[in-house]
Amino acid sequence: MIADDDAIADAAAVLRRGGLVAMPTETVYGLAGDATNRAAIARIFAVKGRPADHPLIVHLAEADAIDDWAESIGPLARAFAAALWPGPLTMVLPRRAHVDDAVTGGQPTIGLRVPAHPVALALLRAFGGGLAAPSANRFGRVSPTSAEHVRADLGDAVDRILDGGPCSVGLESTIIDLSRGDDDAVILRPGGVGPETIARVAGRPIPLRDGGAVRVPGLLASHYAPRARVLAVPPDALEATIAAHADLVLGVIEAGATHGAPRWSALGAGWRVVLDPDREFAHHLYAVLRELDARGSALIVATIPAARDLGVAIGDRLRRAAAGRSGSDDADA
Repeated sequence: MIADDDAIADAAAVLRRGGLVAMPTETVYGLAGDATNRAAIARIFAVKGRPADHPLIVHLAEADAIDDWAESIGPLARAFAAALWPGPLTMVLPRRAHVDDAVTGGQPTIGLRVPAHPVALALLRAFGGGLAAPSANRFGRVSPTSAEHVRADLGDAVDRILDGGPCSVGLESTIIDLSRGDDDAVILRPGGVGPETIARVAGRPIPLRDGGAVRVPGLLASHYAPRARVLAVPPDALEATIAAHADLVLGVIEAGATHGAPRWSALGAGWRVVLDPDREFAHHLYAVLRELDARGSALIVATIPAARDLGVAIGDRLRRAAAGRSGSDDADA
């Protein structure tokens, strides 16, 4: 049942008491806590099993609130906020002095975004402040895109779960680092806003850089990993990879025309899932990974889409999921 006004008011009261609320966003469900309450932030880290030096993204109700959290905000950040907020874009900016080290991982920067989900925005307005909200799952695992996923992952560890239905985007936000000025802007994590859209707003391409001086969420080499081992392969290597692992219970994910919903079919003792390219692929990917895990897949083979629009982010997530089970059982390392 989709959260109503009473549920949102109750969740806001929980947050004001220092509690944790799982809230839907357009990207994934977030584990939200008062970004000014150190005890609430500490509990987020404890519930997720997240390293303390990993920064949290602060979610805001409106773009004007950016000035309460960040300083030295340049014209490009203002342009991104005007064009792409609410939406799946996080901007890393110089933080204001009052922002707690627990939120920023001790860095002089802060990640900010305004989510494009009516329940999240209603909760933020009812709460009246910023909410730190990493994905509502155990650290390093597949992010949740439904309330049911949150319940399965976190159970009673979260005080309230607001149901907002399936997440419309299904992948985490794009993260752009603007902390060193407009001329040095870089994409640190591809996500729900494609590089072509970012270039259109900026008036020039913004380079993608994996890693660097600024720590941001979701950039460990192994991340977003299901329990099953994952292989991410180009489309022309798919059939040969399937044949080479025919003795295993396989889950196969590939792109193709399905008109929206995933198309499932049997594949020996396993399953083949076809997803529409780009937005529908992103929308369903995490749910399909979870379902293939639940069905007992020993190996998930997924095709890497073309590096355009959301395909850049999909490829990034598949490669990190594959690294999470490549020679190691510790996906959070």
